[in-house]
Amino acid sequence: MINKNKINYALFTFFILLILSCNYLNPEEQEPLDSIDKKTDSIDLETVNINLDNPIDSNIVEASENILGNIYEIILPSVVQIKVRSKSDNPNNFIFPFATSPQSPEQILRGEGSGFVWDESGHIITNHHLVDDPELFRVNVIFSDGSQYNAEVIGSDPHSDLAVLKIIPEEKKLIPVVMGTSSLVKVGQFSAAIGNPFGQEFTFTSGIISATGRTIQGLGQFSIPQVIQTDAAINPGNSGGPLLNRKAEVIGINTQIVSRDGGNSGVGFAVPIDIAKRVIPELIESGYFEYSFLGIAGATINPDIATALELPKTFRGVLVVEILRGGPAEEAGLIGSSEMKNIDGESIPIGGDVITHVDDVRVKSMSDLIIYLDNQTRPGDESILTLFNNNSEPTQLVVTLGTRPTNR
Repeated sequence: MINKNKINYALFTFFILLILSCNYLNPEEQEPLDSIDKKTDSIDLETVNINLDNPIDSNIVEASENILGNIYEIILPSVVQIKVRSKSDNPNNFIFPFATSPQSPEQILRGEGSGFVWDESGHIITNHHLVDDPELFRVNVIFSDGSQYNAEVIGSDPHSDLAVLKIIPEEKKLIPVVMGTSSLVKVGQFSAAIGNPFGQEFTFTSGIISATGRTIQGLGQFSIPQVIQTDAAINPGNSGGPLLNRKAEVIGINTQIVSRDGGNSGVGFAVPIDIAKRVIPELIESGYFEYSFLGIAGATINPDIATALELPKTFRGVLVVEILRGGPAEEAGLIGSSEMKNIDGESIPIGGDVITHVDDVRVKSMSDLIIYLDNQTRPGDESILTLFNNNSEPTQLVVTLGTRPTNR
């Protein structure tokens, strides 16, 4: 288990010094208390600076550096570099990491990524997209001390972009990460990423939580909800590495970036650790994770759609746009949109059912619906959908949820 004494001491020191600095005033610069309330101008940010010649300011900077250094020292033994090799019959597909070609032309270095130790039994967590290749030839896991192991992919989930590797650690003592709780993460909190961007091993970057509750496109037709956004630098090669909080706890698994050129632009996304806590144990046990499936394509009702449906602009819910043939929604009798209506030059689907509740839980958006189904239901469960009717009382429909289709 990771010892947190160093980081806790550094945090304590940092906050004590921060409090002291906030109350520190040069006696020659003190103002009468009655003059403080009379100020109406906002703070001039240009006058807020750190003077390293001031012992308190210098100590604050040093304490901050100690926190970052201690986080790195704590997490480093639990983080791995992952190198993936694949087979190919097409010599034009070869990717050579160096100027000369490899001795065996059927082996290629397909990619590099990151991962971390889940438990002492040798399970390593990374991204599904890193190991999703039917021609996968070899997976190598490399620790910061240089020890290297062949790994087997024992489970993978494209819907959460998570995968589990298994190594045989022999005499090496593995140090699992400490997991945080992503549901407690808030915008503005500290965040740090560690991984292997562009093959640069065990690179550490820091920033803040930029947003929570993002929904991003997954690897297929389904979305990943409740994603964490950070401005900590994330680049190709960071995939599968941990996103950390100030206590060196893992709060997410780095998975995607938004970039025009393939490099860091300050917009990175991490799958929340709470999803991993639910998915990983089943990947270890059975190799896959099954999600419940309603079988609709839906749209969040925004002011434009509300107008098209002749509802108040503040109305929120999920419009059923399309029904998957033979799916649970069709069997239960849900109705998809049947026509289009032009609103300010935009075609809006209308005529479909409007879902406002699932099992008495209010859903105001498609993301709300996905989150509820992912977190609270499993295939085979019965759910009660409440459908809004503009000219009558709401109706309820019982749906027996199916299993989300996937390629395994």
